[in-house]
Amino acid sequence: MIFWFRRPAAALLAVALGAATVLPCPVTASAESNGGTRIMPLGDSITDGFADPGGYRVALWRSLADAGHLVDFVGSGYNGPAELTDHDHEGHPGWRIDEIDAGVAGWIGSTSPRTVLLHIGTNDMVQNRDLSGAPARLSALIDRITAAAPDAELFVATIIPLADPVLEARAAAYNAAIPGIVRSRAAAGRRVHLVDMHAAVAVADLADGVHPGHTGYDRMAAAWHAALSSVPGSTGGPATLPAGPQAPQSHE
Repeated sequence: MIFWFRRPAAALLAVALGAATVLPCPVTASAESNGGTRIMPLGDSITDGFADPGGYRVALWRSLADAGHLVDFVGSGYNGPAELTDHDHEGHPGWRIDEIDAGVAGWIGSTSPRTVLLHIGTNDMVQNRDLSGAPARLSALIDRITAAAPDAELFVATIIPLADPVLEARAAAYNAAIPGIVRSRAAAGRRVHLVDMHAAVAVADLADGVHPGHTGYDRMAAAWHAALSSVPGSTGGPATLPAGPQAPQSHE
């Protein structure tokens, strides 16, 4: 795996596109629902968990449960290891921003998430897809999500590093535009929050130069958890109540 770090951009392009051609889109199965706060993990193969089944969702689920939150991952995809109690997600291997944009209104309409975790744009960089237009495409996607779910909390991540210097330069330019996009939506009263995922994951945490390995996914989970913890209501209330008379627990 490590020798991929020294391959040129063309080789990494083949790796990323291979995720789209070798792997199917997430397997649709009966949704797992526990009545908890609905969280939609949304993005590409990094959300799906390429290179480490379940990806960041495994550690995020565990950390939220350990903190006493009852959450319900939602989405049309379904995968991950047995230790991941809830396998639902909306991660699509190989997909770009525009492809997620084309389906997101329907996915949101069918699951009504309270919270959305968005990490998208890696395939735009790897596929060299209209790089200068990528921030505008992300802006349009954010607007579509907030229109479809105006009361949901949307966490928008910068994309994680890419090992190839050419691809990383593209990612840096794209990431530089994201804080301003998020600020403008927040200033307009939308529930949009920035997560600096690029700073949370190092190149050494990548399994193949594009996708995180186990440690990298754990670092992503920690960054998501910290961001969720900073926004009241994004993960609902505690999963259980202490003994004695208590007010009824509700879950958004």
